[in-house]
Amino acid sequence: MGLWVDDELADCRFGDARLNKRLRMILTALGERAGRSLPTAFQDWANTKAAYRFFANEKVSEDQIMAGHFRASAMRTQAMDGPILVLQDTTEFSFKRAAPEKIGFTKDVVGRKPKDRRPSRVTLCGLLMHASLAVTPDGLPLGLTAIKFWSRDKFKGTTALKRKINPTRVPIEKKESVRWLDNLRQSTELIADPERCVHIGDRESDIYELYCLAQELGTNFLVRSCVDRLAENRDTTIAQVMREVPSSGAHDIQFRDSTGREQTAQLSLKFASMTVLPPIGKQKRYKHQRLQIIHAEELQPPAGREPIFWRLITNLDVACHEDAVNKLQWYARCWSIETYFKTLKSGCRID
Repeated sequence: MGLWVDDELADCRFGDARLNKRLRMILTALGERAGRSLPTAFQDWANTKAAYRFFANEKVSEDQIMAGHFRASAMRTQAMDGPILVLQDTTEFSFKRAAPEKIGFTKDVVGRKPKDRRPSRVTLCGLLMHASLAVTPDGLPLGLTAIKFWSRDKFKGTTALKRKINPTRVPIEKKESVRWLDNLRQSTELIADPERCVHIGDRESDIYELYCLAQELGTNFLVRSCVDRLAENRDTTIAQVMREVPSSGAHDIQFRDSTGREQTAQLSLKFASMTVLPPIGKQKRYKHQRLQIIHAEELQPPAGREPIFWRLITNLDVACHEDAVNKLQWYARCWSIETYFKTLKSGCRID
């Protein structure tokens, strides 16, 4: 355990040797007793109190704590050949507190009162975390390359926002979704080899500004699309163009359904290259992009389960059916970061 901790903390510098030593002791204790609280992990009051003082110290920040691990992740990526898949996603950590304002709000949900069973609004408190996890195309985890924590003072849903302003006209810098761009930039700079990076995200990452930032940094992205964007000469959309594209063939994938059972699905693939336009409210600020579109639709979905339909968009080359299959397999690696989140919540019991 000691050697592992030393490797991960090699680049941590607090400007105080005592803080460096204390962090090493904290990680060692938590590593040996994963999922335990600080008092249980240390098993004595002196070290427990010292750990609380460490986290309360104004000289200690999350960036400093993570700096050593980020550098270790970068070194592991440099030791590998071939593409590095950088998986991005967001998760929530929920906590029960008598005074939730001291923790931070995440969102409002609809619950039911135990007596009359009537719907009621419930405010959840906790933290949100947006992480980037580097893995090889074979799924070998190499470590985190960027991370961001925050909470919401007041949750405002998209529907409420649309009543006041067109969301596409709000600058990305003023949106919570800027986290996708921040992590892309930080991960690319950390790995220091933009052409090898492939930043992968789910439908939340379908952001036109992300496409433009990837082009600016000379790096690659592969995201699942949720927006039917304008394409070609403004008189059509991606979906309209793809309806006319013939299938390039079929491909079988294995996955787990919502109950955790292993499933096999046969997907029909289509791919095409086209000019994708920015949203109407942002066409003066951003340029058109020549991108590749991949649609993978399940041929014979079973009864009782929603059919798989992945709409992917990328700036990587997709010239043949094998290229499309390859990108499909890369996107499927998104499950790795879900496993990481599950490990934090179930194994380390962060919630």
